[in-house]
Amino acid sequence: MPTSSDYERMLRLAALRVTRPRVAALAVVHAHSHADTDTILGAVRTDAGEMSHQALYDVLKVLTTARPIRRIQPAGHVARYESQVGDNHHHVVGRTCGVIADADCAVGSAPGLTASDEHGFVIDEAEVIHWGQCSDRAAAPIS
Repeated sequence: MPTSSDYERMLRLAALRVTRPRVAALAVVHAHSHADTDTILGAVRTDAGEMSHQALYDVLKVLTTARPIRRIQPAGHVARYESQVGDNHHHVVGRTCGVIADADCAVGSAPGLTASDEHGFVIDEAEVIHWGQCSDRAAAPIS
């Protein structure tokens, strides 16, 4: 598990100023993969003291823009945040339960997929979300 000084180093490497709210949010996202803002806010408040929703939104925007964390938002779900970045993984989402899990890209390197027409873009990332029923639901008899 990274330490506070590791989080400070991550911020500096991302050319970000080290602040207590940024360190706290980064630590929580590392500890709680695919956490939503309410989960992150609750943990930050427990660990580091008071923080407003707006302050957290501002911190998360800065961190996702600089890329020490990643924001994902499957259709119909709230935004989630994760610390696993730059490794070419995708996600699988349970249609009923909403559970989100990492799914390693089975083939190739980033961006993992090639668009049929790139429209002049140099594509560096593909976001793939696989949808399905978790194994408990899929195995349950239909009633």
